[in-house]
Amino acid sequence: MQAAECTWTHFEMLRPFCFKSPSTTPLFFNFSKHFQKGYSDSSFFRSNWRISNYPSFMATISSVSTHKDPVSTHDATPNITHQPVQVAKRLEKFKTTIFTQMSMLAIKHGAIKIGQGFPNFDGPDFVKEAAIQAIKDGKNQYARGYGVPDFNNAIAARFKKDTGLVIDPEKEVTVTSGCSEAIAATMLGLIDPGDEVILFAPFYDSYEATLSMAGAKVKCITLRPPDFAVPIDELKSTISKNTRAILINTPHNPTGKMFTREELNTIASLCIENDVLVFTDEVYDKLAFEMDHISMASLPGMYERTVTMNSLGKTFSLTGWKIGWAIAPPHLTWGVRQAHSFLTFATSTPMQYAATVALQAPDSYFAELKTDYMAKKAILVQGLKDVGFKVFPSSGTYFVVVDHTRFGLDNDIAFCEYLIKEVGVVAIPTSVFYLNPEDGKNLVRFTFCKDEETLRSAVERMKEKLKKK
Repeated sequence: MQAAECTWTHFEMLRPFCFKSPSTTPLFFNFSKHFQKGYSDSSFFRSNWRISNYPSFMATISSVSTHKDPVSTHDATPNITHQPVQVAKRLEKFKTTIFTQMSMLAIKHGAIKIGQGFPNFDGPDFVKEAAIQAIKDGKNQYARGYGVPDFNNAIAARFKKDTGLVIDPEKEVTVTSGCSEAIAATMLGLIDPGDEVILFAPFYDSYEATLSMAGAKVKCITLRPPDFAVPIDELKSTISKNTRAILINTPHNPTGKMFTREELNTIASLCIENDVLVFTDEVYDKLAFEMDHISMASLPGMYERTVTMNSLGKTFSLTGWKIGWAIAPPHLTWGVRQAHSFLTFATSTPMQYAATVALQAPDSYFAELKTDYMAKKAILVQGLKDVGFKVFPSSGTYFVVVDHTRFGLDNDIAFCEYLIKEVGVVAIPTSVFYLNPEDGKNLVRFTFCKDEETLRSAVERMKEKLKKK
C-alpha cells in the first residue's frame, strides 16, 4: 500500500499487527496455504426460501411502480416506468424469505409464533441500564473499527473462562454487527472465488448466501435424523486438495444437535491433515443442555486454523442489538478485519459498553438462563409428543425439530401453511436449510424461546385442532 493510499481505517485495522518499531509497515508470517491468502420483525428474516420448489407459495416480485399522491396538487415525481427487479447473478437463487411469508400469514390468521428464533420477552435490566448509561455518558460516536477496548477485553476474558485459551484482545478479537456480520466478514475476508467450503446441512442460510457472494464452491454433508450424527466416511471422501474451510455450527440450528467430542476430534484431525480452516458459529454456546459445549478452537492444533464466531443476542435475549464478534489468530484476523472494515467498519458504540457488562455477568446468570430454558423446553417437547409429532432429541439451542408426516401433508411447506391457516400456530419448514430441499421436506422446526403461557397456548391449539389424516 502506498503511503498516499493509507486511510485512518487502514491504519486502525493494521496497527495491532505492527511490531513496535519506528516502522509502520506491518510484518506478516507465511506458513501454510491458508496463511498465504491476501489479506437479518428482525432475526427471523435470517433464512432464505427457494420459492421455485413450492409453487403454492410463489412470490412474484417482477416490477417496481411509483404512484402519484392523490392529494398532491402538482407532480414533482418523475415518470417512472415499470422495471424488472435487478439482482446480481450470485444472489439470484436467494428469493423472498419464507419467514416473511410465514409472518404475513401469522398476522392474517392470528397464529401463535413458536417457529421464529427470537424471544418474545426482554433481556436483563442490568444490561439495558448499562446501555442507557453509556448513551448518557456520551459514548455515541464511531467506535474503534475492531471494537471498544473494554469490550475486546471482556470477550477475551470470557473466552479464556470458557475454553482455557489466552488470546490477545487487540490482535485476535474483532467486534462485528451481530454474528451474521462476523460470518460475512469471515467468508469475504478469507475465501477466494473457487475455494471449496464444506457445510453441514441443515444450515443457517446466511452461510450459503455469503459463500455465494464470495464466489465459493459449496459442498454439503447432510446430517440425518434421528441423531443428526456426522457421517465421517462421507466427510473424509468430500475433503479435497481444493477444500479451503469447513463451517460448523454447534449447538446446531435448526436441529439442536451438539457436535460430540469424538466428532470434533475427527474433524480436527482431517483439517490438520489436509491444511483446512474451520469457521465455527457458537452463538448458542450458553444454551447447551445435555452435554458440555466444546469449542473447536480449544482442541490441540486447532486455534491457529479456526475462526470462532459468537454474539450477545441469544444468551441475553437482545437479538435486536446485533452485537457479535470473531476470534481468530492474527494471520486470520487480518482477513476478517479487512472485510469488516468495508462492510460496517464499526459496531454500535453504547451497545458495546453494555455488552461488556453483560459478558461480565456472574455464573449464576448463565445457570438461571439454562434452568429457565430447560423448563420451557420440557413444556414444548412434551406438548409436541402429546399432539402426535415424532420429536427428535435437542441437546442445545432453543429449537426442536419434529417429523410432521403422520398428519398427511405432502411436504413441510404445505404442513406449515396448514398449521397457520387451520390451527393458528407458526412453525418453520426446514427444507429451506438444505441445498436439496427434498432432504428436509418431512421436518419442521419449533422454538421454545417464548414465555410459558405462549408455549402452552400453542400446544393447546394443536391438541384441539391438529388432526392426523
